[in-house]
Amino acid sequence: MMARPRFAIIGNSLPRRCGIATFTNDLHAAVATHLPAGSVAIVAMNDSDGGHAYPTSVAMTIRDDDRSAYLRAARQLNALDLEAVSLQHEFGIFGGRAGRHILSLLSGLKAPVVTTFHTILARPTPIQRDTIARIAARSARLVVMSDRGGELLNAVYGVPTAKIAIIPHGIPNAPFEEPDAAKARFGYGGRKILLTFGLLAPNKGIEIVIDAMPRILTTTPDAVYVVLGATHPNLVRDEGEAYRERLQAKVRALGISDHVVFLDSFVDQETLLGIIAMCDVYVTPYLNEEQMTSGTLAYSFGLGKAVVSTPYWHARDLLAGGLGLLVPFGDVEATAAAIQRVLTNDAKRDAMRLRAYLESRSMVWERVGQRYLQTFALASSQSGTAMAPPRSRGLPSATDIGLA
Repeated sequence: MMARPRFAIIGNSLPRRCGIATFTNDLHAAVATHLPAGSVAIVAMNDSDGGHAYPTSVAMTIRDDDRSAYLRAARQLNALDLEAVSLQHEFGIFGGRAGRHILSLLSGLKAPVVTTFHTILARPTPIQRDTIARIAARSARLVVMSDRGGELLNAVYGVPTAKIAIIPHGIPNAPFEEPDAAKARFGYGGRKILLTFGLLAPNKGIEIVIDAMPRILTTTPDAVYVVLGATHPNLVRDEGEAYRERLQAKVRALGISDHVVFLDSFVDQETLLGIIAMCDVYVTPYLNEEQMTSGTLAYSFGLGKAVVSTPYWHARDLLAGGLGLLVPFGDVEATAAAIQRVLTNDAKRDAMRLRAYLESRSMVWERVGQRYLQTFALASSQSGTAMAPPRSRGLPSATDIGLA
């Protein structure tokens, strides 16, 4: 007999293609591992009338642009008498200006809320600042995935440090694997593999690595840069596959078509872990410093990969102390030089790989799930928080910015 739900997780859900969906499903599985079957339910945000073919873990859905759907969801969740609700927050997954429709659900919800902030802006607009302040005020506990996230919540949004829990992005508990066996499985035997994966979009900086490849090939002529991922659905909606085609045209113009491979697919986890396993260097050339969370970085680091990255916030925190190489944003020459250093020095690369793997064991999903359950328990003991936003540090009210 299935247990009644004790906890609900609100966010996107697979098979919707996005990082929040993957995180929500992984978090659900990690928490559910420690509880009787049926104890954790997902409330999935829908971005279309038809929705998606959700798994049985999804108990209800909310159409993101329908404010009344948020109110109905609150009533349905209240009927379950939940111990805690976990909210996965990213501005773009909720309807209304700055995703403010989610406030309607929170205002009607009886259960204590634990909010995980996947993005924290250092320079928010007034409406973004007010939205985050209201969510923070309604939440019993707030989760961020890095020290920098906690610092920003405190300094920019006036959230007390005692209310913030730092829980790292979870990773699969995969074995430490040498790349050669995985390369043979995927047909890349004898090659040196660079990898970037995730939904394809201009903010990922793929062009920088493509432009760096001719120099990389002067010292590692067998190198291949694998770019894994479907184009971001929002980009496809706006311009089709024009961005991917521009990247492919750049590869042809540089004469490196034999050394850059685009795998246009949103793969299952088993395939993804195999592709990560085969890479020699994982590259995250993101262009935006305010990248608070990167699941692709967490996964690759956790599988014991040497990482070359731009110094966005998550990378700076995770790779501190020489656990990876950081290069300036948009710097082709520095990116090429760093990748060359790693590819041409087997001892250095192997040392980076082993250190990353050993340092990441606290990030495996089983442990992350335990920490979330501890945070839910603490939130349950602190329930009864008010919806009004904090007035410290000059935060504007809804009336101040014309939204009341």
